[in-house]
Amino acid sequence: MIMRSAGLALTLTLALPALCLAATKPSGKAAAEKSEAAPAPPPVPQVVPYDRELLRLSEIMGSMHYLRGLCNPEEKDRWREKMQTLIAMEAAKEPLRRQKLTAAFNRGYRSFAALHASCTGAALEAEERYRAEGATLATEITARFGN
Repeated sequence: MIMRSAGLALTLTLALPALCLAATKPSGKAAAEKSEAAPAPPPVPQVVPYDRELLRLSEIMGSMHYLRGLCNPEEKDRWREKMQTLIAMEAAKEPLRRQKLTAAFNRGYRSFAALHASCTGAALEAEERYRAEGATLATEITARFGN
């Protein structure tokens, strides 16, 4: 009887670590569910040498969208459409770049919405200056980085 108890104790002592380990390890199905539940890491945004200029151009386009809508309502959506095209070309599969470009556009829009409630001489002058700066930026980006 003592031998039997000693054998049982020895068996339990040897089996206990394995039982504890098995209790903490997920089963095959649970492990598969855990690996499926883990989200994929977000894609690393592509860094291009003209990002700074592109962000400024996006901000200008937002300003132009507001100013053209204010001073020339029939062209209201022209700049928004151009911005959507730019985003589709530059950041279609890059959510972080898309967010940055959209934020720059919205920042440009809001900056003039806070200053101008109607089409004034100052609004027309700002529009002219921004259009010239935007054209210069677009030309520089294309000349320096275009194919």
